Amino acid sequence: MNDDIRGQQDEPELLRDQVQQVLRHRVLVAGGLLAGLLAGGWFGYGSVASYESSSEVLVRAATINPYATNGVSVDKQINIGSERQTAAGNAVAERAAEQLGRSADDAGDLQGRLQVTNPPDTLVLKFTYVAGTPKAAADGAAAFAEAYLDYRETQTTSTVSNMIAGYKKQLDPLAEQREDLLDQIDQLQSDTEKGTALAAQANLLSQITELTNDISELKALDTTPGYVTVKAERPVKAEGLGMPMLIALGGVVGLALGLLGAWLRMIFDPAARSADTVSRALRAPVLGSLPRVPEEPLLAADGALAEQYRSVAFRLAYDRHFADRRRLLVVEPNGEGTTAAVVAVNLTACFAETGMSALLVEADLRHPDLARRLPAMPGARPGWVGREPADGTPWPGARHIAVDAGESGTFDLVPGVRVPHVARTLTSAATTRLIDQADAPNTTVVVLAPPVLSYADALALVDRVDGVVVVCDPRTVARTALERIRELIDGAGGQVLGAVLHQGGRQRKGRRRAQGPAPIPTAPLTAESVTRDSLSSGSR
Repeated sequence: MNDDIRGQQDEPELLRDQVQQVLRHRVLVAGGLLAGLLAGGWFGYGSVASYESSSEVLVRAATINPYATNGVSVDKQINIGSERQTAAGNAVAERAAEQLGRSADDAGDLQGRLQVTNPPDTLVLKFTYVAGTPKAAADGAAAFAEAYLDYRETQTTSTVSNMIAGYKKQLDPLAEQREDLLDQIDQLQSDTEKGTALAAQANLLSQITELTNDISELKALDTTPGYVTVKAERPVKAEGLGMPMLIALGGVVGLALGLLGAWLRMIFDPAARSADTVSRALRAPVLGSLPRVPEEPLLAADGALAEQYRSVAFRLAYDRHFADRRRLLVVEPNGEGTTAAVVAVNLTACFAETGMSALLVEADLRHPDLARRLPAMPGARPGWVGREPADGTPWPGARHIAVDAGESGTFDLVPGVRVPHVARTLTSAATTRLIDQADAPNTTVVVLAPPVLSYADALALVDRVDGVVVVCDPRTVARTALERIRELIDGAGGQVLGAVLHQGGRQRKGRRRAQGPAPIPTAPLTAESVTRDSLSSGSR
């Protein structure tokens, strides 16, 4: 139950941490935003402005009395779907091209700019025309509407004329037959024959009357095809999103792509990047984050940097695990270990400032140089005077240097020396006795070791020191490296007390070594050699 509640409380923190990590990739986010703005501006500048104008036509059928309520309904006489197809056809486009002063070959281009729609439940056709200028758009819409009405009236008039001509062809023979029949009636004497002829005459007269009425009705038809209900007007603004909207849309899309790229970069980036990631990988708190300075001194003076070291020292002093033994091992993941040396020196000075007897042990026996870089004072406190090792190893020896830490006071340094067998020296009884001096009241021993992933020297000292502080740059160290360090330290019997973070550029290029004899070849320190030498030192 408590784990579920804790997991729910950690979810906002994890989300906040991920958002912060994404926003750390400012170059990708800013690059995506800039690319989107440029793309939007390019599309807005390169796209041709288009204007749209519309004209509406009410379609009507040819009729004698448009106000008559009896008979077939007008909407039943008109198939509006067929009329829409006719309005968008080639014949209307050719007439529109003629009205616009264009050739018949341009009818296809004009037809491609036209869209004919029919609002639901109406007999209205809407002609929408798109052109590069407001005038051309309005002229095109008006031309197509007039061309459709003209074409439809021409077709209706032609149909009526053909029908009248057909009726007249039927009427002329009937009129000739009637004239011949009248002549015959005048010559007949018999009443029976005359009655038959008169009946035939009445039949012919009826047919002639019917055809004459049909012709009269066709001539009386109102062939008006329709009316323009909405005239085309010049549009005020161009269609489309416009330059400002395109730039804004490009910026939004570019920002989204930039954030996506930053998120993918965060997912596939092996570096820790943030303090929370370092804390989760080491399963230990971040004790402090050192501010970035142009040139970092080995001993920090008053200021933000010195206060940060004091804060780290006080957090360690109140740590229960450290307070029990007061032994501290300072290491870096990899590299030359220059920042770890700076942190170890300043933490020792802070412990001395609190009134403790502080001893700094330089266990970096491969590249020792603290004795050259720290300001030494003559003599040493009697409590730190050691004995020469009985086994004849040159380190740690009896050489202690008193270091002047300014206002923080003084602390003692056991400088490192080059030795032929690093593994045997670090696991010797003399090294154990030196570190065990932290058992004295009000005493602290800080041990500086080489990078833990470069050499196994730090692992040889973990079981003697227990508490480890990892100094790293979260932007360059991998999460897997930090997890590996925690596993190695836990396996060696130690515990990671916390991490001290610093920013890139703190290590000096081409670290200068102290002038002295050439390096003595040393055998590589492996896990087997550490175990073997630990057993041998214990037997002694």
